[in-house]
Amino acid sequence: MAIMSKVRRQLKHSFDSIRNERLKLGLLQALPFWAASLLTGLASVFYAKLFAKAEDFSHYIFLNTKWLFFILTPACFVFARWLIVKFAPFARGSGIPQVIAAIELANPKQNNKVDKLLSLRIIIMKTMSSLVMVFGGGVIGREGPTIQIAGSIFRKVNKWLPAWWPKISKRNMISAGAAAGLAAAFNTPLGGIVFAVEELTKTHISYFKTALFTAVIIAGLTAQGLMGSYLYLGFPQINGLSIWIFIDVILVAVITGLLGAGMSKLMLSIFHWKSTFMSKKQHIIYAAVCGLIIACIAVFINERMLWSGKEIMTTTLFSSNKHLAWYTPLMRVSGPVLSFTTGAAGGVFAPALSAGASIGAVISGWLHLSSSDTNLLILCGMVGFLTGVTRTPFTSAILVLEMTDRHNVIIHFMIAGMIANIVSVIIDKHSFYDHLKVQYVKELSKEPEIKNDLPETPAPGDT
Repeated sequence: MAIMSKVRRQLKHSFDSIRNERLKLGLLQALPFWAASLLTGLASVFYAKLFAKAEDFSHYIFLNTKWLFFILTPACFVFARWLIVKFAPFARGSGIPQVIAAIELANPKQNNKVDKLLSLRIIIMKTMSSLVMVFGGGVIGREGPTIQIAGSIFRKVNKWLPAWWPKISKRNMISAGAAAGLAAAFNTPLGGIVFAVEELTKTHISYFKTALFTAVIIAGLTAQGLMGSYLYLGFPQINGLSIWIFIDVILVAVITGLLGAGMSKLMLSIFHWKSTFMSKKQHIIYAAVCGLIIACIAVFINERMLWSGKEIMTTTLFSSNKHLAWYTPLMRVSGPVLSFTTGAAGGVFAPALSAGASIGAVISGWLHLSSSDTNLLILCGMVGFLTGVTRTPFTSAILVLEMTDRHNVIIHFMIAGMIANIVSVIIDKHSFYDHLKVQYVKELSKEPEIKNDLPETPAPGDT
């Protein structure tokens, strides 16, 4: 604390020496975003490396002692859930609904509720629980958790600002943090910006466009500096497409949009059913049974039931083995359901992308399409399924575009996203994240209010 106070005094002295008031105000408003973005880039890279190590170690164990998964997977599922229930209940699941709820609650009166959604405790427990899950073979991703971690970092930096610092909108700070987190997780800066505009906030972008852009750029550059310039999926070959491919794209978009929304609806129904459980023992048994089911399918049917599913995307896109068994999409859809509903931490972005990719690969095999046409359907399946879950067609299209650098098929991606978004309304009018956001807000409203010791002046955009 003494060091922090000394740093704050030194900063105040340095800025007091700047005579240009406009320059001083601009620097004071920009520095928190820059510092938080740098920390977000570092945290996302560190988390990504840990996640990959956990997944690789789990894969190594499966290849050498697959029967161990009958014990490992249920045990990891139960332990990952226990970490969340014991230390940070609002660190469960993806993390994106929590960030959306935090943005909605970002005002002085709801300050303590936001702290339950975004905090240092959330960062630690989110990381630990998701790593335990993926080590046990859980079908989860790291992208949603990265967004909540990034939002927590930006929130913490905002709280560290001394009283003399110009007020910065908490809502804008959290939104910029989430965008930076997505950009760093996927190396998709445009996707991060579109995600912030389309999903996270209804505030007009002109209010914080500079902060948003710089946050995404700094976090992305930090991640690239540590991991190198890379594409999440690489450069799949897409040329010489059939003139009838648009019909196939529409077919895939309809199927993936319906299945993405259907998977979300099923998970919500399970959450509702679990709310009727009267004891902790029932929740523990449920988590263990989910882990055991996943282990059984992986051991007796196919190991592609396990983990985030990135291997399915890369294998189908970059090898001659493009067509998958008919049951693969069923595994990739049921996997997130069994993993996510345990109550542990883990994202659905990567599993949704892999589920969409498997659907595109299976359909292209049934239609006996060429290699390029198959690659396109795999990518459009990813766009469609993710749209069915999130209801963000533009974000989904831009993410897949930036993951592959295939600008020549952006129209195909947009069509897939728009059609998937339209048909998903048949299953549910609202997105998976919208439903969970409402649930988190309701849970927070039931908790006792804790009054702040000091009054807080709202920043522009907080009210």
